[in-house]
Amino acid sequence: MTNAQITLIQIDNYGPWTVTPEPRREVDLQTLQSRLYADLSQLIGNRQGYVFFTRFDNMVAVTNGLTIDDHALVQESVANRFPVTVSLSVATGTSPIVALEDATELLQDAGSAQDKSRREILRGRAIDEQFRTGDDVQIAHFDVNDMTGNYTDEVNAFDSFIHIEKGYAALMEYMRTEYDALTFFVGGDNVIAVCPEMDEADYEDAIEHVEETAEVELKVGVGSGAVAQDAGMAAKHALETCRAVGSRVEFAEPTN
Repeated sequence: MTNAQITLIQIDNYGPWTVTPEPRREVDLQTLQSRLYADLSQLIGNRQGYVFFTRFDNMVAVTNGLTIDDHALVQESVANRFPVTVSLSVATGTSPIVALEDATELLQDAGSAQDKSRREILRGRAIDEQFRTGDDVQIAHFDVNDMTGNYTDEVNAFDSFIHIEKGYAALMEYMRTEYDALTFFVGGDNVIAVCPEMDEADYEDAIEHVEETAEVELKVGVGSGAVAQDAGMAAKHALETCRAVGSRVEFAEPTN
């Protein structure tokens, strides 16, 4: 049974900060957001987690293996390197979306995202070491069939982007509503989902839905692990099997 640990990352008082003492240049805000995401990706990635940028002012991380003290060190590093601070909220559950909902509620209870007095909140709990297992995290790595041949080398870059976004949106919504999974675009034609315990039929169902609604053909590799990076690498290897044998769904062999 999966047991995802999800961390909500929220920039403190970001909206008011962007217009104080006067509106800041958009190029500077975009640079700040991208650098903050890159730093968080490295800080949490060095501890075997994954960070997804979502709206940039809000980010979602899979943090199995990170303690609350680890989260505090991440906050401290951000505060030392950026003109903004971040609040973190941690929750766990067999359903990733429920874990995120619980983390969101904890942070909302601490005050508004635009409350200047709400700074560097750290709430929630991590999974106790004694309760961790080798298949706590299930990661699914999707990509588009022959993206280069069908889109990148055939149509202009913006139209191919629109097509991928349609497929991503269809997958993201369906995986959330039908399976309580959290699905994120990660660049190129790649989408990563943090899933509850799903089987081959579930993934086939999701792929068929996207093909029917958005006319995008997908394949997916699925991996499990104690931490996000273990599960993610296993999913990558399973996706390579899809490419090699022409299948749509492949599960990585258990590593334990």
